[in-house]
Amino acid sequence: MQGREAPAGRGARLRQAPARFQAALTRRLAGPGFWRALATAFGLGAFAALALPPVHLVPVLLVSIPGLFIMTMEAPTARRAALVAFAWGWGFHVAGLHWLTNAILTEVERYWWLVPLAVPGLALPLAAFTLVPALLARRAAPGWPRILAFAAAWVAAEMLRGILFTGFPWNLIGTVWAFGALPIQAAAWIGVHGLSLATMLVVLAPMRGWRGAAASLAGIAAFAAFGVVRLLPQEPDPEPVALVLVQGNVAQEAKWREDSRLPIFQRYIDLTAAGVRAAQRDAPGSRILVIWPETASPFLLANDPGAARLATAPLPPGATLLAGSVRAEFAPDGRPTRVWNSLVALDAQGSVLDAYDKVHLVPFGEYTPMRGLLPIRLVISALDFTPGPGLRRISLPGLPSFGGLICYEVIFPGAVTPADRPAFLVNVTNDAWFGVSAGPHQHLATARLRAVEEGLPLARAAQTGISAVFDARGREVERLGLAETGVVLAPLPATGSATPFALLGLWGPFTLLVLVGVAAGILSARNASRV
Repeated sequence: MQGREAPAGRGARLRQAPARFQAALTRRLAGPGFWRALATAFGLGAFAALALPPVHLVPVLLVSIPGLFIMTMEAPTARRAALVAFAWGWGFHVAGLHWLTNAILTEVERYWWLVPLAVPGLALPLAAFTLVPALLARRAAPGWPRILAFAAAWVAAEMLRGILFTGFPWNLIGTVWAFGALPIQAAAWIGVHGLSLATMLVVLAPMRGWRGAAASLAGIAAFAAFGVVRLLPQEPDPEPVALVLVQGNVAQEAKWREDSRLPIFQRYIDLTAAGVRAAQRDAPGSRILVIWPETASPFLLANDPGAARLATAPLPPGATLLAGSVRAEFAPDGRPTRVWNSLVALDAQGSVLDAYDKVHLVPFGEYTPMRGLLPIRLVISALDFTPGPGLRRISLPGLPSFGGLICYEVIFPGAVTPADRPAFLVNVTNDAWFGVSAGPHQHLATARLRAVEEGLPLARAAQTGISAVFDARGREVERLGLAETGVVLAPLPATGSATPFALLGLWGPFTLLVLVGVAAGILSARNASRV
């Protein structure tokens, strides 16, 4: 009899283990162990950052996010729940944005004191958005209502983060799936915010037992099947345009030195010549489009006809150069009065065809908020950059129309295409600021998601990498890796049909989160009526 009862006793103890853990956690959250609980929350947040590019260790979310959920729901007061949520968010963003320190190291002799402060300081306001799901979900009934409320509020916070204080939609949970084209095809319908909503539901559902785990697996299978079906049709023939993306691999600390200007310029000219020869050999008869990264030219191509002619000297007749370059407006005495971060289009003779000016400028990089009060400016200049008038469709002779996006303009979902839809997108960036780190990989993942969301091919030229071409479904056509010097040669993929997300924008995921939130409210009310 004793031998038979032992397994039953062990089974009972296993069944009671969650309750004992919950009781112990509740005591720690309510008692003197609260500081250790905050440290645990910070660690769980940092652990969650392993799911972000380039690691993409998505299963860690099955531990880190339920851990956040349990700790905030079990906290004895809303104040303690808010502190736990803040600690988790701070850990997540400190770990997810650690690579930003590389930008400071380019001017370490001036900003050495910022090294231990910059990333933790930036992560503080970002961490505050984690309070939204933690506090709102506590108002819902336990069980499914609370899970639904938490997921909906999480995505609402992510969307707010992309708008408030000039917006910074980085470290979005939906980007964890951008390691391939198949997992992100649903973004064509629901965008990256919809992927975030689905991810939160998938990682929280197993907390409801085997039925929840089954629902989670079914959701993953459904998204995978959707991706397979969407990728099955054969891609249309590419446009008769040969893309030549030039990656000069110029270190940020050397970029603006006077003694480096001519060697850098010559490097881009030489790489362009080699790329053009390869394009003429591999794609005879195609129109050649050469793309240089953000501020690749150390000379002002739109204002310096001699430099423009040198830059385009390798181009054959009919070819076009899109070059990242500063553009300036001068007073009669030769003093610059305004400057723009621009993408300048030049023909083979060096004539300026058009110029797109960056709209969404980077605080402390391209302009100084509260100028004169905050002594921080990574790009030293007497003038702040001037924002451009807005996104627009650019049409050049012999080429399909395109939309220009400079640097982090590509990270804003639903805000990368002008009203009159172009045929493809061009993203130029200077990721040299971030060295060999996670930053360029995360930036590339956001660009890939924009291609899927909008159903448009995207050509991305980066100063130190990663330069790549994606088709209209986010499939990688070609790439050149981080910290490599060379060119990317690829045909311009065909334009895709406007996706549901391209038509609806952020209204699509916003509607989804409202529906999930309403469902949480209805279930909460139903549970309350039963009581």
